[in-house]
Amino acid sequence: MSPALARPEEQITVIDSAARAELVRPQTLWRYRELIYFLARRDVAIRYKESAIGIAWAVLQPVLLAIVFSVFLGLLAKVPSDHGVPYPVFALAGLVLWMFFSQALARASDSAVVSGPLISKVWFPRIVIPVAAALPPTLDFVIAVLVVIGGMVVYGVSPSPALFLVPLIVLLVLATALGLGVWLAALNVRYRDVNVAVPFLIQVGLFVTPIIYPLALVPEGAQPFYALNPMVGVLELYRWMLFAEAPFPGWLVLLPLAVVPVALVAGSRYFARAEGDFADVI
Repeated sequence: MSPALARPEEQITVIDSAARAELVRPQTLWRYRELIYFLARRDVAIRYKESAIGIAWAVLQPVLLAIVFSVFLGLLAKVPSDHGVPYPVFALAGLVLWMFFSQALARASDSAVVSGPLISKVWFPRIVIPVAAALPPTLDFVIAVLVVIGGMVVYGVSPSPALFLVPLIVLLVLATALGLGVWLAALNVRYRDVNVAVPFLIQVGLFVTPIIYPLALVPEGAQPFYALNPMVGVLELYRWMLFAEAPFPGWLVLLPLAVVPVALVAGSRYFARAEGDFADVI
């Protein structure tokens, strides 16, 4: 072979089942942190690029929903709040957290299909895709929480001494969303029914999680079954961090702390096994 046609040695990486398990470890995510950052930043730019009011939607959506629920549930249906918090602030705080979770879950579950052209052309650990997709709603949540705190000031609601712990809720919500989202992302590649099921599940979740009503309205005997929804414990922990009168949720916190890591690890391993067929199926 002539020198002009000679090729330098190329390193060939073979991805077998053992190697796939390595691709979903935290070390891999840290190694590809710059790719995660650029994918997340791209999603934020695309989301607000053609929007007339831009990131103000992060404030308007929960505020408008809180007004609607305050009128129809707070005033007309006389649904109580809890912890001595006026209903508008109570509802707004819950809706802000729920929108953060629901958007992160929806984006993660749809991420592999949306990124089909990228997956079919370039190799990289595919777990990067749902992780990057779940991050942009964090920006909306940070802005919206500032609005909640402003509402607390307006209504004279005393903040909790644990208010500085609210950033920990971001990690817990992201872990909860990804614990389910990575399962759904892998399933969505093969079964497009997931696109229909996820919005429906999010709508149902709004009413089976104490977001617009207090947990105290649920019969005490049913609360252990009700708390099988991990977002119940997350939400009550979040309210304890916000409101001075809210008690620590106690055993309700144990379920998300126990279930979410297991779901995240199991979902990541399932995603790693399924990702080998992504480029062919998509």
